[in-house]
Amino acid sequence: MDIAALSILMNQSQVRQEASISVLKMALDTSQVQSADLAKMMQANTKTMEQSVNPHVGARIDVTL
Repeated sequence: MDIAALSILMNQSQVRQEASISVLKMALDTSQVQSADLAKMMQANTKTMEQSVNPHVGARIDVTL
C-alpha cells in the first residue's frame, strides 16, 4: 500500500470519528434540554396535584382589621 492511500484512509477515519463525536454531543445537548423540561413539568404537575388533593387550601383568606 502506498503512502498516499494510507494518508487518505487515515483522514477518512478521522473525519468519521469527528462526525460521530459531533452527533453524540448533539444528542447529549438534546437530552439535557429534555430533562430540564421534564423537571419543569414535574414541578407544575406537583402544584396541580396538590390542589386536587386539597382544593380548599388557599381558596379563602380571613382578614380582620
